[in-house]
Parts: sequence; C-alpha cells; structure tokens
Amino acid sequence: MKVMTPRGPARVEVDEAARPRMLLVLTHGSAGTVDAPDLLAVRDAALGVGASVARVTQPFRVAGARAPGPAARQDEAWGVVLAELRARWPGLPLVQGGRSNGARVACRTAADVGAAGVVALAFPLHPPGRPERSRAEELRGAGVDVLVVNGDRDPFGVPDAADAARLVVLPGEGHELKKDPARVGEVVAPWLDALARAHNVGGERPGSPTGWP
Repeated sequence: MKVMTPRGPARVEVDEAARPRMLLVLTHGSAGTVDAPDLLAVRDAALGVGASVARVTQPFRVAGARAPGPAARQDEAWGVVLAELRARWPGLPLVQGGRSNGARVACRTAADVGAAGVVALAFPLHPPGRPERSRAEELRGAGVDVLVVNGDRDPFGVPDAADAARLVVLPGEGHELKKDPARVGEVVAPWLDALARAHNVGGERPGSPTGWP
C-alpha cells in the first residue's frame, strides 16, 4: 500500500499474524531498505509471537534519496503513516522501531504516535569517530520502554544501558547486524511477547484491519 504524506508517498508492506496481539511497525536506515537482514529476522520472529508487522519505506527512500533531510520533516511524514496504520488496526497495541536512522525516528516520535514501546536496532549513538555528538537524548526522551540491540563492533557506538529499558550487545556484530540476523530476532521476540502481556493482550483479538483494500 502507499500512504501519501506531506513529503511524498511512503510504501508499506504488511505481514499479518493469524491472531494479532499487536502491530509492529519497522523502518530502514538512511540508505537502506526494509529488506535488511535484521529487519526481516525481526519480522519473522515477531510474527511468531503474534505481532502483525508493517515495514515502511519512508518518502525520501521512495524518492530515491539516501539522506532523510531535516528530522522535523521526516518525523512529520512518519506521523502521517502511523496515523493511517493505527486507523486500519484500531485497538491493537502499537510498537514501532527500525534500524539506525529508523531507530532514531521511532524514538523521537514514540510519544506522539502513542507507541507502547520501541525496538531500536543498531541505534547510531554518534557519528563514527565523533563520540562528543551523542544522540543518547533521543533514547532517553522516547517516553516509552526502548529495547536496543547493537553490535559490539559498531563504529556508531553503543548506547549506555541506563539510556534504555533494555540493552543487548551482540558480540562480533557491526552496524549492519548481519552476521547472525536470526539472533536479533531471538532477542526481540520475547520482549514483544512480554510487552503484549503487559497490555493484557493474549491473542484473542480477531485483528482484521478496518477498511483494508
């Protein structure tokens, strides 16, 4: 499906769970795609615990750009996409996330879109070689629980455990988290399951999207 935003169309690919307990919305990094190995692994693992998964290609990537532009504009477009998805799946708890730049968007917008949690994959704590330019405030300011999964060889740095609800650092992994993507999914799945339980969702919802074409 396509969702029109003030910054152009976004593209959304949806995989539905049979009896969805939540909606997980994921997005890519600055120059990446929603077919990144870690995103696909998280999608598969999330489906296994009853989450329907929407992977969003943001407008700047649909247009072919490799940089998102100003954060405020990126966040504005993201909010429009999330409003559309929430309208189609009313009542399901929303968790949003992404890898790298997508993780930053998810943290910055979590409170505004009403997310119950954030999955931050390869959160880019700072530009390579520039630790003084920390983005930890985006994690601390999310307003909801954030699960961070980073590799210990990530040149963008590794957040501090105090800046997230849970931090998992995978040995031998770099920024792409592609050495063992399945391990990333194994980390995320039980966290999503616990979040669904915390919201008293046991899988009994029919979960049919409203107005889905």
